[in-house]
Amino acid sequence: MPRRMPRRAATILPRGVAEAVLRLGDREVKVTNLQKLFWSDLGVTKGALIEYYVMVAPVLVPHLRDRAMVMRRYPNGATGESFFMKRAPSPRPAWIETCSIEHASGSVIDFPMIQDLASLVWVVNLGCIDLNQWYGRCDAPDRPDYLHFDLDPVDGRTSFERVTETALRVHEALTTLGMPSYAKTTGSRGIHVYVPIKRGPTQHVVWEFAKTFAGELAARHGDLMTVEYRVARRPAGHVLVDYNQNAWGQTLASVYSVRPTPRATVSMPVTWAELRRGIRIEDFHIGNAPARLRRRGDLWAPLLRARGRFDLGRFG
Repeated sequence: MPRRMPRRAATILPRGVAEAVLRLGDREVKVTNLQKLFWSDLGVTKGALIEYYVMVAPVLVPHLRDRAMVMRRYPNGATGESFFMKRAPSPRPAWIETCSIEHASGSVIDFPMIQDLASLVWVVNLGCIDLNQWYGRCDAPDRPDYLHFDLDPVDGRTSFERVTETALRVHEALTTLGMPSYAKTTGSRGIHVYVPIKRGPTQHVVWEFAKTFAGELAARHGDLMTVEYRVARRPAGHVLVDYNQNAWGQTLASVYSVRPTPRATVSMPVTWAELRRGIRIEDFHIGNAPARLRRRGDLWAPLLRARGRFDLGRFG
């Protein structure tokens, strides 16, 4: 059974204050600018964003734990300027764990990790709206335990129905290969399809498989999909099957992440049956996502299990 959230999640933020010190287990986290509007048109504050993440933490944190986090900070909310930050900022609480990853340049970057509720709140308080975790766990960052396909509309003429159709074609092709696959909305414009794999192949090997698979599938469905990376050469009305997000150092918004979109939409797992019936990106947002999680549980739970992972070595 999917992991479910508690039926009720009590608020932990005091009302009407600009900042507070939260006691979370045996740790204290200072949260600031709680009344700042992060979505002006919706009336959603930074404090409401923090409370959302507190509510979904029981199902979210297991998907982030032991993984380096690439932070994208929005100090002035969803419509303000943002910037990426990889190194864990200093000063920081002593209990924030980091993951040291050496890059091709020889530099070593200490990424923060979200290991529990306190570290989740600490990261969100920095102004992170969505959360972007590494594909491999910290003890082997170059050996992912899932591969994925980022399905995005090429242009305004690509309907979301065509993105959904592409996701179903990807699912069918993966199923033919005996590979389990799971879908979630990106919370932005598209759909992510993930495959849990046995850890072992390097990031480059995973990327090569994804590239070959995507290229062959797009060749069979040339009226629907493309893998063309040059924007000017992408055919109008098509769906990009983006395999390059499997490359070293790339990240995607995590499951249950709020996105900096006008409606504060959420990257939400969906069933293949829901995709066949039809959904919209706007169906899942900061206001209703916790209720869906209480009702449906964590549909992404299979990605946490040791059983049921596909061995890419079968193709090697």
